Amino acid sequence: METKKFIRLSMLLAISIILNLIENLFPFLNGTIPGVKIGLANIIIIYVLFTNSFMDALYVSILRVIIVGLLRTGLFSITFIFSLIGAIISLLSMALFKKITKLSIVGISIIGSVFHSLGQIICSIILLNNIHMIYYFPFILLVSIPTGIVVGIISKTLIDNTKDIL
Repeated sequence: METKKFIRLSMLLAISIILNLIENLFPFLNGTIPGVKIGLANIIIIYVLFTNSFMDALYVSILRVIIVGLLRTGLFSITFIFSLIGAIISLLSMALFKKITKLSIVGISIIGSVFHSLGQIICSIILLNNIHMIYYFPFILLVSIPTGIVVGIISKTLIDNTKDIL
């Protein structure tokens, strides 16, 4: 990897970590729905997916989850596993829909948000051995779509306004 690209991706990784840590300081909806967040770090993941490559976005996404896990919850905690599975499924779905559809950046962001939530529900069903966790999905979905829209709009704005800078 060329030095300039490595430095750019490292800076984007740092920004995604900071966004994640800042977001964790403010419980979304006052903790009404446990585990629900806006997903501000995904702005950077979408940015990298649309301006670089899937592999670059995968590296940034996984490294972000690992570093935040080290800083906040510890590696291999249930929160870490939920975050990792959600991030991977989200990115895979966004990359797939980006490739096979003509969805906008906002549409891709919504897909990522919904699949992140779905990944976490599936993960909770498996890890907690509780099929009833599926009933939690509609509540998370009610938040995933609007947050996906917000993250998508910010991502699109970032992409449109940094074409010549980064």
